[in-house]
Amino acid sequence: MKTAVIVLPTYNEKENLLSIVPEIFRITQKITDWDISLLVVDDNSPDDSVSVLQDFQKKYKKFSFITGEKEGLGRAYVRGFTHVINTKKTDVVFEMDADWSHNPSMLPDFLKEIDSGADIVIGARYIKGGSIPHDWGLNRKLFSYFGNLIVRVGFMQLNIHDWTNGYRAINTEFLEKILSHLKKYNGYVFQIALLDKAVKNHLAISEIPCHFKERASGKSKINSLRYIYDILLYIFLNSSFVKFAIVGATGFVINVIGLEFFYRYGVSAGTSAAIGAELSIISNYTLNNMWSFSHKKINSNKSILSKFLQFNLVSAGSIIIQFLVVGLGTYYLGDHTRLVLLLICVIFFIIPYSYFMYNRFVWKSK
Repeated sequence: MKTAVIVLPTYNEKENLLSIVPEIFRITQKITDWDISLLVVDDNSPDDSVSVLQDFQKKYKKFSFITGEKEGLGRAYVRGFTHVINTKKTDVVFEMDADWSHNPSMLPDFLKEIDSGADIVIGARYIKGGSIPHDWGLNRKLFSYFGNLIVRVGFMQLNIHDWTNGYRAINTEFLEKILSHLKKYNGYVFQIALLDKAVKNHLAISEIPCHFKERASGKSKINSLRYIYDILLYIFLNSSFVKFAIVGATGFVINVIGLEFFYRYGVSAGTSAAIGAELSIISNYTLNNMWSFSHKKINSNKSILSKFLQFNLVSAGSIIIQFLVVGLGTYYLGDHTRLVLLLICVIFFIIPYSYFMYNRFVWKSK
């Protein structure tokens, strides 16, 4: 029989524990094809949560708990994951909040997705059928929605809609591989880092609608400003798309220099733009291979040459766009518009086009 462990991190959640733990067992006892247990990871709560946990341990055979110092949500999950991996042989580990934000009745839906072949299942608030609490303040709604949008765009992973919700079912074998990596992160960035690793390891990721509820009791521990800062920092340091954009900005400078240099020596604006584009392509290929896509780096001399030719072929679209837009634009609007037209091409057409095409044809996933 397949096995799963629900990891429930807690800090001062005594009142919520009294109701949610019995409800979890009421739901899981109805699931006949999975053996499910519950692990509470308590951060030495001063509200005497441990007395409640000790009572549960006597009442439920598949209940256990561990305690430790309060170091944040991510650290609590790492402690819980480590305990599960070291003490149990299990197929799936759940992340779940103890404050009733996550409805235990969804647990069978997660397992159905796992049975259908998913490696990770996310309870998503921002897909059809999902929701966030109507009584949330405007600030929290905006931070939550735009925080997820920033991550989606920052990683160019628009098909994943909820990067920060902590209601998930995760393949245990994958968790074991990345556990040391996760120790570096905390708070909501922990959730982003885990999912980022899943994407880069080509796991099958599925989303199911989640109605996120406001906690039943206690206070929310979210720090909105810190939340946004940590998200932006993680994206900047880990996103191939951000690195790609920086390389693209460098290529843009080279493109402008090439355009101006050849134009000032009597070459037409359209042809000068195309020459500048080729110079930027050479720069972009080198820097992307060494930095942006270093995890898929092309190493052999033969491959470097063939991929460079392929890179040029794929980039032909950007050269044609630049030739047409800059050439036709300056013809109708005047030569003084050439740099503005070039900037429009790069931002709105060339960067999205190039990132998609390079990932698909040059730096393909291994």
